[in-house]
Amino acid sequence: MAAHTKKAFEIFVSKIPWTLASKEMREYFGQFGQVRKCVFPFDRETGFHRGFCRIVYGTEEGLQNALQKEAHIVEGSRLHVQLNRTAPRRSRERDDS
Repeated sequence: MAAHTKKAFEIFVSKIPWTLASKEMREYFGQFGQVRKCVFPFDRETGFHRGFCRIVYGTEEGLQNALQKEAHIVEGSRLHVQLNRTAPRRSRERDDS
């Protein structure tokens, strides 16, 4: 039986200031295409996010639009955006979110 693989259109965003939350990230990255998921890992001890997140787009077009933008600046902070190279592996993992 063939393994079900779903193509993931995912970026990894780092250098996110603690003042930004999932809502602001979804709104900002939504200008490039439909955001299907925004995953923010949190530190259990501090309660703050860890300064990075994964954004999953519904289409490759949204992904490419986000990657083509030269500088991503949100609330005065320059975010580091790159293709999430682990996306194909993660798309086969169980998704609990």
